[in-house]
Amino acid sequence: MTDPKIMQAIRNLAVCDVTSWVVLIVDDEPDNRTIAKKVLTFSGAQVFTASDGAEGLELLTTIAPSFILLDLSMPVMDGWEMCKQVRANPATQHIPLIALTAHAMSGDRERVLENGFDGYIAKPFRLSSFMAEILRCFRELTKPQLNPQGAESA
Repeated sequence: MTDPKIMQAIRNLAVCDVTSWVVLIVDDEPDNRTIAKKVLTFSGAQVFTASDGAEGLELLTTIAPSFILLDLSMPVMDGWEMCKQVRANPATQHIPLIALTAHAMSGDRERVLENGFDGYIAKPFRLSSFMAEILRCFRELTKPQLNPQGAESA
């Protein structure tokens, strides 16, 4: 089960105005960072970027993002390691993490979610549906879970 602080942050994002979002994009491909930043900025979010996990962790000492879009395969520090370090730090463990990755084989989504990420978006992503994909990640996580008797659980 996901940490209650993470779930509250995700619920807030799923219903709030994009103009209140502060987003950190961590990706080693400049084009991916630029495109994602333009879409989010156009929608009203404030966006910061980093080219690897080490740079992303450094930015987290000066910014408090609403969520992080995180590539998995990068030099210096990959997204898997950055995720581990974000989750291990009490000051950052509540930040929702969405993998933005070319790892799109069968089972990759499940592996990503099992390793501490809160959402998964496969690359290449479509400009026309990028924001909808981010919101879909938040909504999937906030859907009520059904227990075996069919009643909603808290």
